[in-house]
Amino acid sequence: MTNRENPVVQGRLKRTLPLAGLTARTVGERFVAEVRERTGESGAMDRFHERTAARYTDLLGNSKGAMMKIGQLLSMIDLDGGGTTGRSPYQEALTRLQSDAPPMAPELVRDVLAAELPTAADLFVHFDEEPIAAASIGQVHRGVLHDGRDVAVKIQYPGVAQAIREDLANTELMATLVRFATSASSGGSTLFDHRSLVHEMAERIGEEVDYRREASTITAFADLYRGHPFIHVPDVVPEASTDRVLTMTYLDGMGWAAAQLADQELKNTWAEVVIRFSDGNFRHSNLLYADPHPGNYRFHPDGSIGFVDFGCVKVLSEDKRRLWVSIMRNVIDGDIISLRTDLVTAGFIAAGSPLTAEDIYEWYSQVLYEVVLAPQPATYNAKSGARTARWLFDLDSDNPLSRMVVPEDYVFAPRIYQAISTICGALEATLPARAIADDMDGVAEPVTRLGRLHHDWVRERGLPSATDIHESTLT
Repeated sequence: MTNRENPVVQGRLKRTLPLAGLTARTVGERFVAEVRERTGESGAMDRFHERTAARYTDLLGNSKGAMMKIGQLLSMIDLDGGGTTGRSPYQEALTRLQSDAPPMAPELVRDVLAAELPTAADLFVHFDEEPIAAASIGQVHRGVLHDGRDVAVKIQYPGVAQAIREDLANTELMATLVRFATSASSGGSTLFDHRSLVHEMAERIGEEVDYRREASTITAFADLYRGHPFIHVPDVVPEASTDRVLTMTYLDGMGWAAAQLADQELKNTWAEVVIRFSDGNFRHSNLLYADPHPGNYRFHPDGSIGFVDFGCVKVLSEDKRRLWVSIMRNVIDGDIISLRTDLVTAGFIAAGSPLTAEDIYEWYSQVLYEVVLAPQPATYNAKSGARTARWLFDLDSDNPLSRMVVPEDYVFAPRIYQAISTICGALEATLPARAIADDMDGVAEPVTRLGRLHHDWVRERGLPSATDIHESTLT
């Protein structure tokens, strides 16, 4: 293949056969490993999982498109929490997909840029052909506009849109991939109906190919957070953006690896910013940032964070947004009857489900809201994030979630909770988590410096408050 040829494998059969073949091969190898383990060969299953994780990651990374993106979305699931055995080999391997995708050749980059932006020479005084990031759908380059602005230029891989359409059309194959990725390391069942999960992922991934939609989404977030004291969002450069090229102002900052080595006080601040960004999006608007992995964050020494990559965003209907806030508030307040009613309304359980209000509250309070309901201030750690992941993705008959199903509109909600918990746990952040939740819901005054800054900004902007949302939900 020459440097100018399409870097994305085309054709449904060509794209699906390798995954189908690897899946079939894995079934046989797992059986052999289990037999060896039972007959006394120590470590046979561990070696099987390490080999399989590496093979799937290599396959997904070279496939790009929907298969790689699903791997990225699932890479935040950590069932082990960095205990004595380290992270799950699947989570460890899939994490590489966040930043280690094979890039396009410089010649192909020039071809795409020339085809999409014939006026590129008039727009850019400098364009770096070496990408600063390469992912599932496109790669990112640094540039400088003639007006002096530093920009990030996101260029879509040729053929990736067609490849994604072919991937997503094969729903059974996608279900097989998700089923494997969420349960291979444990062999257990999961909370999710795989077809619903695949359908919702397909919606989000299909939207990511549309760079004009992402440009509109970035603009919505940038407008929402305009002038915010510690949350920064880039601005789109419309004249340098097309269907396959997206140019935005460049946000500098340190990456995730460096952030984890910072002083603890600064890490605590960053964790609070991540929480306030995640919770604020759907309290002050109907936007849900559905891809909360730290590779999308730019950390600054003053405690602020720049957020980039807005391809995976869910727009909640007003009733779904209000119901979500109400569910969270009822957990925090211990209103178990209203919590169960909300879950029935949302479709998590049927009205006649044998799950009692006490069963449901016990699970929510011990898993998703463990840190918020703990004695305050509370410390996040890797174990709490892993425990959440195990409850969500490694079910057994004693787990109340085995009798619940996540509705399609809320498919990304558990992943967001788990991912934020994992990020805060990696930062080992100690925070007044309950007080932060209360002030974000508007039921108490902020007690942290960031909380006061955020509320001053909300009042200055005249944004809707979570109190209004909560009250209108209950009435």
